[in-house]
Amino acid sequence: MKTAENTAMEQAQKAMEQIRTVVVGKDTVLMWVLATILAGGHILLEDIPGVGKTTMAVAFSKALGLQYGRVQFTPDVLPSDITGYSVPDSATGEMVYRPGAVVCNLFLADELNRATSRTQSALLEAMEENQVTVDGVAHLLPRPFTVIATQNPTGAAGTQLLPDSQMDRFTICLSLGYPSVADEKKMLLSRQGKNPMDALTPCFTAQQLVALQKTVADTYISEDVVEYIVRLIDGTRRHKQILRGASPRATLSVMAVSKAVAQLRGRDYVTPNDVQEVFLKIIPHRLLVTEAFQDKDRRPLLQEILRQVKAPAIR
Repeated sequence: MKTAENTAMEQAQKAMEQIRTVVVGKDTVLMWVLATILAGGHILLEDIPGVGKTTMAVAFSKALGLQYGRVQFTPDVLPSDITGYSVPDSATGEMVYRPGAVVCNLFLADELNRATSRTQSALLEAMEENQVTVDGVAHLLPRPFTVIATQNPTGAAGTQLLPDSQMDRFTICLSLGYPSVADEKKMLLSRQGKNPMDALTPCFTAQQLVALQKTVADTYISEDVVEYIVRLIDGTRRHKQILRGASPRATLSVMAVSKAVAQLRGRDYVTPNDVQEVFLKIIPHRLLVTEAFQDKDRRPLLQEILRQVKAPAIR
């Protein structure tokens, strides 16, 4: 007999099938985005313009039935454009809150690293506490709430580095990259006289997605696997080539995304293999490394830690 949880996960897979018709040939990236959403996290996409970052965000909002908000970040975007602002009511004279763009289920922060540091920081509270504070009053954001931010590669014209505090709030950092020749041909053929985006239909309501996130959060993880996660994170703080290791927030993210990956693979428990895969995916962008690894792939450092820390046996 199918349970409500199994049915919900099947709906998630149907949503993925729809999204694949719009974002062609990027199944692995799409899986990680969905896993992060189910874990209640936030996604940073670092890539060149034109590879489909915004298209992917819109596709997820449609297929998952989420209210969508977007801001194209430029130097003249103000924090109040994001968080909202208060204005006096003409009838009562009292201050009334006018919601900003972030008051939605899925917020696309497009080219976030083109904005000023002050505007970038307007997202910090929303990403961590699911609320914004305007004139001393806290306003809760709708549930679920996910930020998908895009940034141009470091050094591109008009960009500046995101602060470490904001980088750490992004659960995962991904890159779409160029499609293969075959996938790009398939993309062109699928757009002959139509747009696949128009055919997307919601597989969830927001409330159903919140319930599925709760199911993911309740996924079983043994104490041995929890200790394994903690030891891996501790390894990042002791490695000679890593100046600043992963934070406790990163530890929580590894556990949360591992649970989502397990559920997407049809299991209601987390294995060490889930943890290893997630560890390599969501830790690199959080690390401060020595100059020797500054502009290099940081995964070899993490693979070295995986070799040093013994994985528990599954009983």
